[in-house]
Amino acid sequence: MMKVLVTGGSGFLGINLIRKLREKGVEEIRVLDIADFEYPEKTEPWLKFTLGDVRDAAMVDRVSDGCDAVVNCAAALPLYSPEDIRTTEVDGIRNVLASAKKLGVKRIVQISSTAVYGVPKKHPIYEDDELIGVGPYGVAKIEAEEVCRKARAEGQPVCVIRPKSFIGPERLGVFAFFYDWAYTGHGFPMIGSGNNRYQLMDVEDLCDAIWNAMTYPDEKINTEFNIGAKEFTTMREDYQAVLDKAGYGKKIRGLPVKPIVFILRILEALKLSPLYPWVYETASTDSFVSIEKAERLLDFKPRHSNKDALVRNYEWYCAHLHEFEGKTGVSHRVPWKQGLLACAKWFF
Repeated sequence: MMKVLVTGGSGFLGINLIRKLREKGVEEIRVLDIADFEYPEKTEPWLKFTLGDVRDAAMVDRVSDGCDAVVNCAAALPLYSPEDIRTTEVDGIRNVLASAKKLGVKRIVQISSTAVYGVPKKHPIYEDDELIGVGPYGVAKIEAEEVCRKARAEGQPVCVIRPKSFIGPERLGVFAFFYDWAYTGHGFPMIGSGNNRYQLMDVEDLCDAIWNAMTYPDEKINTEFNIGAKEFTTMREDYQAVLDKAGYGKKIRGLPVKPIVFILRILEALKLSPLYPWVYETASTDSFVSIEKAERLLDFKPRHSNKDALVRNYEWYCAHLHEFEGKTGVSHRVPWKQGLLACAKWFF
């Protein structure tokens, strides 16, 4: 009987991965998260939820015991404090790896991020390109990967997945801004012309890659993989697909980069905007990775383009709006507060 632990399993990636694991026939799925598991699957006998912190080594030991694999999705997003980000990312994976070594867990999959590349000057980005984290989140992801590489050198099978921003059912967070504006019949501002290429991906494709990383031979998975959409155009064209779906005839509108970034820095400092540097500093630049390595070693075959993923996520947003209306927070599971940016909506 296959048993899998998903840390951070109450989140957007977690619930989509759990459903994928069940589809693949996993008999027991354990979830460890500091947030409650608020999905219908909670009452299923095959799901074992533990409310707890990946930074608690003893608790990680308890929930890892008897597992065949652990997928470490636990993460403190950039809206958390720098200390919470560092300890969740670095101490969390260190605890996961220590438990796995002690208890004989055969496979660890670490969910990292393309934030480890910073703001690169050339594209596409390959796995062996320089790692330069942007902000506490990017820096912590790099340090967490170093912990993984050390464990791998000591004989543990550890796969590191570096996904582009992923969207799909259950995803809110910063994307809820865009979907709210589209749903209420507004256009949407874009930093810069929108003619840059910014790769996204659908969470379904990411879950397929994680499954292969869990089940392929050690010699194929013991490395780092970029994961992203294969088909994407410009930001203006990809995001316009959602406004077209909304049906109000609205358009993406480009704004000058320097003054908008300057304003967003001030709003962030005054805590009047939830947008952080990784969002607004990179929104006007190209950002796409090579997925050739994952295609070759993991048989990665993404099914969704940027447009597909954005529209699929928007359709889910519209169908479930009544469930999260009025809720806000700092995770991908709920909309982020728009702050002063909500006032700008009326100009579009």
